[in-house]
Amino acid sequence: MKAIAAVAISRKFSVEETVSAGYTVAGVVLFLSVTGLLRWFTNLIPTPVVKGIQVGAGLSLILSAGSSLLQPLGWTAPNAGDNLLWAIFAFVTLLLAQKYPKLPYALAIFIFGLLLSVYIGGPASLPSLSLWHPSVYIPSPASFKTGALDAGLGQIPLTTLNSVIAVNFLASDLLPNVPAPGVTSIGISVALMNLIGGWFGAMPVCHGSGGLAAQYRFGARSGASIIILGALKMMLGFFFGETLVSLLREYPKSLLGILVLAAGLELAKVGESLNYGARDLWDISESSIGSDSAQPQIIKRHRELSDEERKERWTVMFMTIGFLLAFKNDGVGFLAGMICHGFNQSSKLWSSWQGWRSRLDRKFRSEEEQLLSA
Repeated sequence: MKAIAAVAISRKFSVEETVSAGYTVAGVVLFLSVTGLLRWFTNLIPTPVVKGIQVGAGLSLILSAGSSLLQPLGWTAPNAGDNLLWAIFAFVTLLLAQKYPKLPYALAIFIFGLLLSVYIGGPASLPSLSLWHPSVYIPSPASFKTGALDAGLGQIPLTTLNSVIAVNFLASDLLPNVPAPGVTSIGISVALMNLIGGWFGAMPVCHGSGGLAAQYRFGARSGASIIILGALKMMLGFFFGETLVSLLREYPKSLLGILVLAAGLELAKVGESLNYGARDLWDISESSIGSDSAQPQIIKRHRELSDEERKERWTVMFMTIGFLLAFKNDGVGFLAGMICHGFNQSSKLWSSWQGWRSRLDRKFRSEEEQLLSA
């Protein structure tokens, strides 16, 4: 929910105004999901555009890691627990971890970062037992109007594209042998999180393809990993609450930057399968030949692309990436990619129409010549 967060921070939104923005996004996404419009819309989006959104989101994470987290660091600044030396250490360790996939790199770096946070912040940064006392937030009509119009509307296309559609495609790419959740179930999940959490003042949240790529990159392979993560977060919130903020504020940007960098690289890698292995390149059919069972076998055949088709798909994907990065907006990248795709398709239709017209003219001339010769 980057758009909501940016507006809420810059304009100093109240809790009621912030959750109202989340309610707006949740309501629209829920409506699109239960009516089937979201699934229909997803089927209209060409794969190169979705790949462009995914790669663009990955590159955005990499740029953010470099500019916001790593670039301000010095060799020994800002302190002994957070500097470029620690960033180099985390990066080299990341490269070594690629050779040993079972090594829990993210967990080890996270725990090590917490130890450095204690070193940087001192004993005062340690959390203390503080049971959560829930408060219910009910926005006034004025607060709801401000949150919905000033932050919620701008977030709707971003959530729909990056947090629902891109997540659906990414799940299929990362785990091709596991049934991916549909856009309807993902959309309902995003809506329920915000419709429930907003009553207690929770920040609007979504799934996000970047988060899924990070979880996969650092070892998550099943729903159990997310259940464990959620349970731990709930325990921390219930028993420590706001006292965790001081510790997390001191977390070394050097280590966090490398973790974000790795997540961005994992997400950007999905562009590699654009012209080989992408979901729209498989023709699925049923066959009962050679099968002893009563049920037919599912046969998947990969469709080969011509050089011209490959070039067009790359162009559409990079057009989406370029505009997404230039304007820092998924919606702008999506529109640019769709326009580029539409232009390519219209060019093909024009060429086909010209070919049909040429063949028709030749046929008429041939018939005319036959009549004249007779």
